[in-house]
Amino acid sequence: MSETDPSAALTAIIRREIADPRAVAAWTALLRAHATLMRALDSDLRTRTGSGLNDFDVLATLGREGGRLRMADLAERAYSSRSGMTRRIDRLEQEGLVARVQTDQDGRGVVVMLTEAGAERMAELATAHLRDVRRVFANRLEASELAELEALLKKVTVETSFG
Repeated sequence: MSETDPSAALTAIIRREIADPRAVAAWTALLRAHATLMRALDSDLRTRTGSGLNDFDVLATLGREGGRLRMADLAERAYSSRSGMTRRIDRLEQEGLVARVQTDQDGRGVVVMLTEAGAERMAELATAHLRDVRRVFANRLEASELAELEALLKKVTVETSFG
């Protein structure tokens, strides 16, 4: 069995890969803030509506795109794996919130559409979710801090294609 101290090994790797301790501290703070906010927002939304952030994300993504989107594009834009998206769409379809429509003659092209019930559910979830975002995030920062945070995060945002 190895006598290596995993904490010391990790600390050495961090120091080697990211020499600036402020960068490590900022990254750690960002990860903790994200995880804390997402857990709180998901829990609060589930308590209020019975649906979580993943369902809201799919419905809101469809809503932003006019109510319909190819399955592959939806999987790319929403925060879910492709296999997770298929299962989520199966469930949302069973609930009557979305419908699948074949678009290609060979049957491989699938468009996911919001149903009327799905649009109503999206509006309900958006209202509850955005109230929580305001409470746990937006109200805790000054307008200038929000603007600075937005600018900083845009500097490090990398557009990625999953296609």
